[in-house]
Amino acid sequence: MTRAPTNLSNVRTLLLSYLKDLDPAAVGIVGDPAHRGGYHCGSDRVVANDYSVVESPRDRAGLTIDASALDVGSFTVRSAGRAHDLRSFSVWCVQQCAAGAADTRDIREIIYSPDGKTVRRWDRLKRRSTGDSSHLWHTHFSFFRDSTKAGRDQVPLFRRYLTAIGLLTTTIPEDDMSAQAENEIHQVYAGLFTGGSSMGRTVDPDGPGPEKASNSIVAKLDYVMSRLDGVAAGVTTLTGKDFTDEPAIVAGVLAGLSPQRLSEALKAAGLTPEAIAAAVPPDMARQVVDELTARLSS
Repeated sequence: MTRAPTNLSNVRTLLLSYLKDLDPAAVGIVGDPAHRGGYHCGSDRVVANDYSVVESPRDRAGLTIDASALDVGSFTVRSAGRAHDLRSFSVWCVQQCAAGAADTRDIREIIYSPDGKTVRRWDRLKRRSTGDSSHLWHTHFSFFRDSTKAGRDQVPLFRRYLTAIGLLTTTIPEDDMSAQAENEIHQVYAGLFTGGSSMGRTVDPDGPGPEKASNSIVAKLDYVMSRLDGVAAGVTTLTGKDFTDEPAIVAGVLAGLSPQRLSEALKAAGLTPEAIAAAVPPDMARQVVDELTARLSS
């Protein structure tokens, strides 16, 4: 029988842990016994030409006995002096998908209501734009089936939301990268708010030479930049201001600042890619500033 995969069960557990007004019965993965067809069904319940199978090679290749969808019902929670509910949550998630955030790439569609009156659908495949009226009071997430088959972690997007509204502290999960990578990133950025002058040195004196060290530092920017959407969203949500100085956001994340303190640091820092380059050794400064400038202008 269709079952709930661990990765989506983990998302359910996370949301129920922090959104205290959310009824557990309103957070569902597997459709009821009469449900046939769609992402809430596994291989035993799909139908002929099921859209959740035939419209994407990712779904055809990923079909298993597992469901690949999550429904989230109504809730209201107050955090950082503001009220947050299913509608604002849904709009935030859609915005992240539309912006191409890295942790949304496995989401096929979101069916939701931004106002409780109209139903809309964000569809990565651009096949549909609406849904039935039940989505006035619950939001549906479909995940490409290959991501469910692979057991890919879907918690990061929802953790980012909880961070954005202030229910979680902005942190870099310990298992997201190796200790060496974290050490190298800190060596480059750790002194941006403290005026440190020893950043960017090779981590291991007996390790790679200057060229390899420089390439390694720039490569680690891929990791840092992949986290920017969520951090920027969190700062914007909590302060009502749009901070677009991404290097400063990176520095704040790596310094372990809370979103509130980060917003204050951003106003004072005024950092640019050139400012970051000035803080690292000359042999890698040009490479770092070129990389950041290219990313900020893309």
